Amino acid sequence: MQLRHIANRGAEAPVATSIRSSILKAPLQAAPQPAAAPVVTPEPVVTGPDPRQILASIGEVVYSWDIGTDRLTWGPNLAKILGPIASSDLGTGLAYGERVAREGGASRYDAIVQSDQIDRGDGVAYQTVYALSQPREFGPGPVVWVEDTGRWYAGEDGRPARAHGVVRVVTERHEMERKLALGSQIDPLTGVLNRAQLSEHVNRFLVQAERTRKPFAVLLVALENLFSLNRTYGYDAGDEVIAGLARRLRDNVRTCDVVARHAGNKFALVLENCDTEQTLSVANRLLDFVKSRPFETSAGAIPATIRIGGVIGPREGRQPRVLFQHAEEALDVARQGAGKRFVAYTSSLAREDARLRALQVADNIVSALNDRRVELAFQPIVNAATGDVAFHEALLRVRLPDGAAISPGALLPVAEKAGLVRLLDQRVMELVMERLVAEPELRVSVNCSMNTVLDPEWPDRLAAAIGVNPSIPDRLIVEITETCMIEDFETTKNLIAACKQLGVKVAMDDFGAGHTSFRSLRDLAFDIVKIDGAFIQNIATSADDRFFVRTLIDLARHLSLKVVAEWVEDEATARILRDWGVEYFQGALYGRAEERPAVEEKRQLAAPSFM
Repeated sequence: MQLRHIANRGAEAPVATSIRSSILKAPLQAAPQPAAAPVVTPEPVVTGPDPRQILASIGEVVYSWDIGTDRLTWGPNLAKILGPIASSDLGTGLAYGERVAREGGASRYDAIVQSDQIDRGDGVAYQTVYALSQPREFGPGPVVWVEDTGRWYAGEDGRPARAHGVVRVVTERHEMERKLALGSQIDPLTGVLNRAQLSEHVNRFLVQAERTRKPFAVLLVALENLFSLNRTYGYDAGDEVIAGLARRLRDNVRTCDVVARHAGNKFALVLENCDTEQTLSVANRLLDFVKSRPFETSAGAIPATIRIGGVIGPREGRQPRVLFQHAEEALDVARQGAGKRFVAYTSSLAREDARLRALQVADNIVSALNDRRVELAFQPIVNAATGDVAFHEALLRVRLPDGAAISPGALLPVAEKAGLVRLLDQRVMELVMERLVAEPELRVSVNCSMNTVLDPEWPDRLAAAIGVNPSIPDRLIVEITETCMIEDFETTKNLIAACKQLGVKVAMDDFGAGHTSFRSLRDLAFDIVKIDGAFIQNIATSADDRFFVRTLIDLARHLSLKVVAEWVEDEATARILRDWGVEYFQGALYGRAEERPAVEEKRQLAAPSFM
């Protein structure tokens, strides 16, 4: 591991640099050496200060190495600089190399002999940092880190033939740099690696597995019920349990394995040379060990349990991202109910996980309907010319018991497959009716799914609701997607006729997505068309989208239909649509969906001309 040269060394730097330069350009002459002692050069007779004495005074020792004969010649202050390390024979490169510690970086030999540089006459500079250990007869002791800076020169064959340089002890600096580097890698609460280091270590295991053909395992370990622990015992105690779990995990894996904090209550373990059977054994041991005794905290002894998801690499993934994704999927399955506490990822697990997620979403929908956790959000639809709110679209929101919302993208496909979407539509219509009765100035459009449109009893339920609230029809718009009429044209036509007989306006949603024929559009007698936002969002930059949207607008105008443009998110798009005669805009530029519709209370807005 080579480190960059530290150029700024305080007041000594300019002097030391020039001294080193002069020494490196005039290598030491080898002197006769004793059989069992390092070779040193005699003190030269000089009239001025000896550059080598100056270097010695600032903690550096010079050397010259004849690579061909392996003779290594040192300055007279070798023992002062290297201490006990210099008590052994350091008169050859081989002997000096034996003092290089295993934990050290690239040695001088590595920096010179393995260099890919070419000496073009003025030598090749090198610099490296490595550790030296003292001889065995002195017993175990701390290593000494040195910075080795020099220049090597090639022989006639172009290979390194001699080198001379300066060795400087940098143990204190290296320790400081090590602590700084370690601090950026360690999670401060638990003392294990942080998440930022995980990918690097997994990449290392992937490279090693390709070379050795041996698998490794990635485990995600999640502490259960952290929310309850924090609420019951306090956040400090919760942190103590997390730190205690880290210690137990670290104490129960090998030194070659990696333990890191992956998220708040999750840890990642990377286990070297570990196959499926061994992974199961490790996971079961960890499950039992964590459960065997409570964690001692300032709030008392707290019992805790974990769940584990695991994946084998590189068999189930050749990228860290893929392996962690699969481990997450396995952990999600392990967290389902009272099933297995450890689940290993398999290719079929993704399908099973999707099925379990769908079941969970379906259960959430049913419980939300029963517990009255189905809500509405209202997005404004504005007059394109004035910017005034014309009406709102009511959008479905389903809340979990903890207050979090299920995204519509995850909700609606499951609701349709589970046959629950009609119940959701019915509840949304009930909520819309309640708001229309409570707020006489409010005008609302509401979506109807294909399942509801094709339900023969739905028009009668709508008529019954309107019969109780006769002030509603002229403020209600029913939105039907274009794909509904493709599915069943006649049923859709009958529904539209029933709505218009009740005084309810009807809009075609996602106009353009289904490519409805002109004749079908004319026969269905819509009041409004809402152009699919997928075509609107790029009209400022896409000539194809501009042509298509302009064609849809011309078609709607020919049939005397009002046009709503969805996904209007910038003024450039609004300007184009306004010039084309679009009557209404809906999108982030004019407001996002909110729980309370932005309707003026003191002044009732004029009804849109189609109402």
